Amino acid sequence: MKLNIAVLPGDGIGPEVTAQAVKALKAIALEFNHTFILEYAPVGAIAIDTTGNPLPEETLDLCQASDAILFGAIGDPKFDNDPSAKVRPEQGLLRLRKALGLFANVRPVRAYDALIDKSPLKRHIIKGTDISIYRELTGGIYFGEKKLSEDGNTASDLCEYSRHEIERIAHLAFKAALSRKCKVTLVDKANVLESSRLWRKVVKDVAKNYKEIELDFLFVDNAAMQMILNPKQFDVILTENMFGDIISDEASVIGGSIGLLASASVGEKYAMFEPIHGSYPQAKGKGIANPIASILSAAMLLDHFELKSEADTIRAAVDKALRLHVTTPDINTKFDNITTSKVGEFIVDFIHNPKDSNLNFTNIHLGQSTII
Repeated sequence: MKLNIAVLPGDGIGPEVTAQAVKALKAIALEFNHTFILEYAPVGAIAIDTTGNPLPEETLDLCQASDAILFGAIGDPKFDNDPSAKVRPEQGLLRLRKALGLFANVRPVRAYDALIDKSPLKRHIIKGTDISIYRELTGGIYFGEKKLSEDGNTASDLCEYSRHEIERIAHLAFKAALSRKCKVTLVDKANVLESSRLWRKVVKDVAKNYKEIELDFLFVDNAAMQMILNPKQFDVILTENMFGDIISDEASVIGGSIGLLASASVGEKYAMFEPIHGSYPQAKGKGIANPIASILSAAMLLDHFELKSEADTIRAAVDKALRLHVTTPDINTKFDNITTSKVGEFIVDFIHNPKDSNLNFTNIHLGQSTII
């Protein structure tokens, strides 16, 4: 298969972790006889510094001309510490999602057996957790009308949803549940918000088309609590933009590190794949950023084009890296010299040699990742 992939590394640790995902894709292309044409473009703070625009038109044009987008991270402290800044890195990502119609964000949450003890939650609570979060991505309060009074003392953000916006992501969530445990949980705040009451009405209507799916409802505050008390109760979570943003970040503690969570943002025509973590500027250039989420995002990209064996090969490589502690310091207490790049090299080694099972621990201790 031939794919044109736009690579948008972004800011902070984005370029470092994205580079490891690119390594994995190149190895997959070589082993499975694919052609992946990768073209790079700026987005976020780095784009503001060079063009004054967090999403230059050339970057958007490249994305619209590509089969898929591999995204890194955006954000910079100089903008975070300046609330008066009129142009911000995040505006580039929001505009990109809107321009490409990426209305559904899919975030898998899994408790890896090798990392059970890395989570702050107890083993018996999280073991076996396997959740897929479907977050609406182009509507709601993040995109609603924003107002600030002339005196600067009163502000508002409008949360607005249409039936169409809710229906299209609801269908995706229900279809996903069909191949999982046949359960969808709608997370909302229907006891308070009119927009949430519309969500409930529309999702109930959509559910009539999926008789085999169990549908239940949780208010977002209770859902946040249940995510910690009993995450295994969830299969597919369906929710609106802001609630999904918060709930999925909370879910990252289940796996022990936000550096493990990948995501796909899909629309009717375009698809973008990215780790859910931020730009983590404190780690920039230190070789300690966890690239697993970015590498797993590359696997989701392959899934999107029905390259299942290729995607499964990457996931098998990640599983082995976790079992053998070939991971960065956020989850690694066995070795102190496994860098971001070395994790990527290990994944590439596995893709080229998936049947080899003996690891040269001497090389790992020296900071290498050779499988023998």
